[in-house]
Amino acid sequence: MRAQVLRGWGMTIQWQGWAADLAAQTTDPDSRWRNPVSQVPRHLLIPKWWERNSDGGWELQVGEDDPDRWLNTAYGNDSVVTSVGGLHADHAEPGDQPTGETTSSATLTKLVVKMLRHGRINAGHDLLDIGTGAGGLTAIAARRLGQEHVTSVDVDEYLTAAASDRLGDMGLYPTFHTVDATGPLPGDYDRIVATVSTRPIPVSWLQALRRGGRLVTTIADTALILTAWKDESGGATGVIERDWAGFMTTRHGPKYPSKLEKVFQAAREEEGEEVSKTFRYPVADIRNAWEVWSMLTINIPGIQIDYEQTIHGRTAYLAHPDGSWARAEAYRYEPPTVHQSGPRRLWKELESIRNWREVEGGLPLYGCNAVITSDGVIHLSRGRWHAEIT
Repeated sequence: MRAQVLRGWGMTIQWQGWAADLAAQTTDPDSRWRNPVSQVPRHLLIPKWWERNSDGGWELQVGEDDPDRWLNTAYGNDSVVTSVGGLHADHAEPGDQPTGETTSSATLTKLVVKMLRHGRINAGHDLLDIGTGAGGLTAIAARRLGQEHVTSVDVDEYLTAAASDRLGDMGLYPTFHTVDATGPLPGDYDRIVATVSTRPIPVSWLQALRRGGRLVTTIADTALILTAWKDESGGATGVIERDWAGFMTTRHGPKYPSKLEKVFQAAREEEGEEVSKTFRYPVADIRNAWEVWSMLTINIPGIQIDYEQTIHGRTAYLAHPDGSWARAEAYRYEPPTVHQSGPRRLWKELESIRNWREVEGGLPLYGCNAVITSDGVIHLSRGRWHAEIT
C-alpha cells in the first residue's frame, strides 16, 4: 500500500512496517485477521490523544508535533485515550486539563482481534460493531469482510463522523450511525461485536441479531466476555468465555453520570459504624483480581471500588448506591483495619468471595453457562451455582 500523506500537514508517514509489526504481535501467523490489521494506518485514527502526566492529570499529545511518539503510540499495543470527561483530544488545546472519566479510546489492537475472533466471523457475514470509538475495529473488519458488510454505531455523533471521515481517507466506507445502543438499532446482522459493556443485554441487540447469529460482548463492571448464539425463542444461549476483557459501559450521552461522590467521601473521612481488625486477607486493588472483582459486582450490583497506595500503606474503598461503604487500611500485606457503615457490610461480602476462591480453588464464573432471555436478562449457572443479571 502507498504511504499516507496527512492532509494539510505536508508529511509523508511510512507506516506499513509499523502496521505489519503490530499485526505480527497481535495475531497468529495463520490468522485471517493478520492481513487486515497490517492494512490499517492506525495513526490516522488518533491525530491527537490524551496521556497521563507525572501529576496524574491529562496532557494533550499532538501527533504532528512528535512523529516518532505518534508512531510508537499508534502502533503500540495499548489503548489510547481520545476523550476525557466529554472533551475529545481533537477539540482540545495545549494546556487543557480535562477531568472526569475516560469517554472514548482507540482500543488496543490485541483486544480488538480477541473480540473479533470470539465472533467466529466468516466471509459474507454482516457485522454490527457497537461502540465505534476511534474506528479501529470497524476498519479492520471492513478490510476483511468488505465495507458493505460492516456497520458501526456510537452514541457520540462526533465519534461516528470522525471515524467515517478517517476511514474514508483509507478508502473504506462502511456504514455509521449515531444512536444510543441501548435503544433501537438500524438493520439486522449475522454477528454483533460490542466493545462497550452492558448489563443486562439490551433487547434491541437481540432483535437486531438474526436467528443463528452470534453476539460477543462484556458484562458491565466485570471482566467477563459473554458469547451467545441467537435461538428460536428470541433469546440467546452461550457461555462466559475462559478469557477476559474490560470496556467502558454503554452511556446515553457524551458523559457518564457522576458516581457516588458523597458515599466515597464518607468512606474516606468517617470512622465507620463498625471497625474490625479480624479480616483475613490483605488490602489489594480488587479490580486487578478480575475473577473476584467480577463475582463481587455480580453479587452486589452497583458496587464501586477505589484504591490508593503510598509509602505509608494501602487503602481500598467500596461504595454502594444504598449508602453502604467500607474502608480497609493496612501496611503492605498486614491484616487490615476495616471501617464499615450502611445497611450492608461490603468488606465482609468481599471477604467471603475471596475465601470461597481459596477453599474451592477458584470461582464458578469462567466457563459457566449463559442463557439470555428475550427480555435481555442474563442467567448464569454452573453446577449448583447460579446468578441472574437484570
